Amino acid sequence: MGSVVAPNPLMRASLRHCLVGANPIIWSNDDFDDLAGDVPLDTILREMRDAGYAGTELGHAYPRSADALAGALARHHLRLASGWHSTHLAERPLAEEEKGFRSHLTLLKTLGARVAILAECTRCIHGQRDAALGFAEHDRSPLTEPEWMRFVAGLKHLAAVAAAEEMTIVYHHHMGTVIQTERELDRLLGAVPELSLVLDAGHLAFAGLDPVAVAKRHAARIGHVHLKSVRPQIVERARREGWSFFRAVKEGVFTIPGDGAVDFPALFQILAAADYRGWLVVEAEEDPVKVPALPKAKTARTYVREHAGV
Repeated sequence: MGSVVAPNPLMRASLRHCLVGANPIIWSNDDFDDLAGDVPLDTILREMRDAGYAGTELGHAYPRSADALAGALARHHLRLASGWHSTHLAERPLAEEEKGFRSHLTLLKTLGARVAILAECTRCIHGQRDAALGFAEHDRSPLTEPEWMRFVAGLKHLAAVAAAEEMTIVYHHHMGTVIQTERELDRLLGAVPELSLVLDAGHLAFAGLDPVAVAKRHAARIGHVHLKSVRPQIVERARREGWSFFRAVKEGVFTIPGDGAVDFPALFQILAAADYRGWLVVEAEEDPVKVPALPKAKTARTYVREHAGV
């Protein structure tokens, strides 16, 4: 594990309004079903609660019926923090995209979530097992200008749809998608001021960005936080050898806060200074067979309690 830093009492007081959740990807991978994709829902929720978490995000094992999901969460005394929604705004009709988004939004809102996680998945490669991740601009397939304009216009429209329901869109920059590099992220946030940001330190660091610098620059835009770190030696190999996202995950590129390279105490200080009051959601999509979920989830929960004071 990483070095231990004494918790800051002022920071602890400032983050007392936050809730700490866990993503079920710790137990059962959403992108690759051979990474413990068969773990039952009740096992995930029971262990999540046993590890000390207050809530969860959606996962592939979760029912999409509000009544069924509400019952499952209530049995384990958990709340719904949010859930991922893939968009294809650059390539599909807006009416089709809006219909799918409204269904997702209704489920989240019915169960008490107030932020909806979106990521544009036009030409995404993170789910392709053998597709090498591109890191340099010339290694990637960015949106064309017409596609970019459709994407931006679509996000603005969906942001207005969410606002009318007293909900907020939070955008998830993600490896293997059209928003991965620093330039792409800054351009997106500049083009859609209505958009809030999922601060995911793991994906930022894997992409070669400095999570602390990004958090400082966009502190006022952070609407949701994913807590995971990276192992720098695995990042370096993935870059050098042209790994796919699947291989990087399976080899352990991501790890929990308190391990790896991300300076979480600095991030917690930035969030405290910005008076962040949303969810802090622990993630770490490793192979759950190699790295059992419950001990890892407990260790991460202790770290967040000690260093974020919540």
